[in-house]
Amino acid sequence: MKKRYAIPLGLAALVAAALIFLRTPDTDPAAMEAKYANEQSRFAQGPEGLRVHYRDQGNPDGVPIVLLHGNSATLHTWEPLVERLGGEYRLITLTLPGHGLTGPNADDDYSFAGMAEAVDAVIEDARLERFVLGGNSMGGWISWRYALANPERVDALILLDASGMPLREDETAPALNLGFRLMGSAFGRFIIAHYTPRFAIETSLRESVARDDFIDDDIVDRYWELFRVKGNRRAAGARAVADREPQYAARIGDIAAPVLILWGAEDGLIHASAAQTFKERLPQAEVAIYEGVGHLPMAEVPDRTAADIDAFLDRALKSASGTP
Repeated sequence: MKKRYAIPLGLAALVAAALIFLRTPDTDPAAMEAKYANEQSRFAQGPEGLRVHYRDQGNPDGVPIVLLHGNSATLHTWEPLVERLGGEYRLITLTLPGHGLTGPNADDDYSFAGMAEAVDAVIEDARLERFVLGGNSMGGWISWRYALANPERVDALILLDASGMPLREDETAPALNLGFRLMGSAFGRFIIAHYTPRFAIETSLRESVARDDFIDDDIVDRYWELFRVKGNRRAAGARAVADREPQYAARIGDIAAPVLILWGAEDGLIHASAAQTFKERLPQAEVAIYEGVGHLPMAEVPDRTAADIDAFLDRALKSASGTP
């Protein structure tokens, strides 16, 4: 009788030991701040003790551009544009709650309202009244939602492979990358919260783009280490089930500000046809589709992305000011 139970119990003990041994540990927030903050880094005070990591770079007298990153990224994703646009513009990049050095929200609120509180904290700390707002993917969704809620603040809107539009008729959802596929189930979210091998992060990142020549060991390490800051993996699971309030997509036409829509034709996370949906609902929008580019045009083709943003703002801001 004892032997009958000994083998299953032994196997269970081995499995439990393996799970404990293979668990990917959190990274220490202080160590990550020492590694990934720099002299331009600042921390704005958000609600309930949240410290929002942001950088204020470029020309301090230039038109301010606030940039919001996508899911599981950080402000670092915008550095290629900061390098190319910083001579003329003031670039304010921030890391949203549940990501990077900002870390999780105390109440796990990753709705638009929770994210907007972090944006407001940075805007107040940077003493901005009006600005250009741009975002990629989830950050694009937050950007257009913010422009809807605060039209008096947003002079122009830049959407790069932005989320928030419904699928078009007869479309099916895209295949997504490894990380998003795992986040689609409760079991997958559990796995991500405890087991996050480096190869899974690299696979997800490479599956998100069409041009991966910019991805090196340092970039993979940064994504991997900042994703594992204490509380961020739990936050990723909470974001996956947060209400994105799809009803607001029908109201996007209320945005009167100039809009630039940039999209990678090979985006495997959000169909490039979403750019057409945005354009139909925002008639004033200018659209550029990049052939051979995936979900991260600012990293895959930074020169073209920066040039298109610069040309758009030159037209849009001159038009707004009445300058010929």
